[in-house]
Amino acid sequence: MIRIGPESPLGADLADLMARHTHAMHADTPPESIHMMDASELAAPGIAFHVMREDGRPIGMGAVKRIGADEGEIKSMHVLAELRGRGLARRMLDHLVAEALASGINRLSLETGSQESFLAARRLYETAGFVPCPPFADYREDPMSVYLTLRLA
Repeated sequence: MIRIGPESPLGADLADLMARHTHAMHADTPPESIHMMDASELAAPGIAFHVMREDGRPIGMGAVKRIGADEGEIKSMHVLAELRGRGLARRMLDHLVAEALASGINRLSLETGSQESFLAARRLYETAGFVPCPPFADYREDPMSVYLTLRLA
């Protein structure tokens, strides 16, 4: 059984998931172009962190960071590589979008990589209705980044 719900990103059994996400983000992205947040940063106020569990085991995560009165940003969305292809990332994305809308967020944006290794993520976001946008919040133009946004309401 798969469940997704709010949790602390500092949970002891999330260390492997966080480490694997960190490794993936650093695999082919220069340090100055990495915008991921570590567990302690994800535990900050204004960030709703969610974990996907299958039979109790953490297999995915994602967060929504409030960046304005009615704007949010998807952060740290990750599903374990060996479980991809089962629609789990789409389930997590749909959950995050629903949670954002329920919390009063009307526009949800994200930054992802421009490299080939991020192609599946970009396709996922585009099939969910996200469209290209200029850099938002504190982001700046970066050839390693793609910025996408979705109007929720």
